[in-house]
Amino acid sequence: MDTPSPQALEVDLHRLELRFAEARLLEPRSVEALARSIEHSGQLIACIAVPEAGSARLVLVDGYRRILALRRLGRDTAWVESWACDLAQALLRVLARASARPFAALEEALLLRELVHGQGLSEREVARRSGRDVSWVSRRLQLVCALPDVLLTAVRKGDLSTWAASRVLAPLARANAEHAAQLLAALASTPLSSRELHSWFQHYQSSPRAARERMVCHPRLFIQSLRARDEQRADARLREGPEGQCAADVRQLLALIKRLRQCLPTLSAQALPEPVLSALTRLRTALDALQGDLARSFDHDPQPDPRCGPHPANPRPEPARNQPSAEALA
Repeated sequence: MDTPSPQALEVDLHRLELRFAEARLLEPRSVEALARSIEHSGQLIACIAVPEAGSARLVLVDGYRRILALRRLGRDTAWVESWACDLAQALLRVLARASARPFAALEEALLLRELVHGQGLSEREVARRSGRDVSWVSRRLQLVCALPDVLLTAVRKGDLSTWAASRVLAPLARANAEHAAQLLAALASTPLSSRELHSWFQHYQSSPRAARERMVCHPRLFIQSLRARDEQRADARLREGPEGQCAADVRQLLALIKRLRQCLPTLSAQALPEPVLSALTRLRTALDALQGDLARSFDHDPQPDPRCGPHPANPRPEPARNQPSAEALA
């Protein structure tokens, strides 16, 4: 194995203290790819460590996946750079070099938690010494503080993405810890993609209690039922053609208009917030355009409904009827 840098030393693995292993995402695929690279080309990048006070051991700061890859290959040594600084300074330097070694957001959050809670630094000091701003440090700490330990473990092992943990499992755990545990157990055997989990959570929030019990125990089955329903609707649209789709849209539009007309009398024009007034203005414009489209469609109808035209026995034109204004429709 060739040394990756002049400052690196070949160190026995048993001399390395893996103090921050819990702050790293395992990502088995990355470890496998790294093992293949090391087997073919050797360890090209040294690990980083600092001496442990009063001991011959080194505290590993960066290079945890490389250590896993070396162990998978049966190696008992690694090339390590030993930095002559304290542990807090080493962690800060690793964070500052994130452009050279991209960290996942959760890994950054776990390192920051160690600096603030383990090393006793303030958020402002961490931001200054790592080249970041205080708001970035605060947001990262909020990310890790919002996740229970069981979710952190699942993310570390690669069983759960950071997005799924922070956007779905964490809010669910705050509202219903039992449901979150059931969902996490179900996802371990039948994982869902981020898109599927997002769809699942949207339906969960609007579902009654009995349905939620089934959803958390069988999330994959629920997604499959949604997919089957969507396929049935797509088949119906294909079978009915654009005429059927138009009729379905009209039915939905009529239902929305009915609901809106019931709601409007309860609102005061003076008290309406700007977003609602803007939406009503856009609705009026859309209704004007729709009314014009309908008029042109009926004027060019090749087979008009005889009930809508003049009586055939009376050739005289009927007087024009008053049409409701757009304001009346709105």
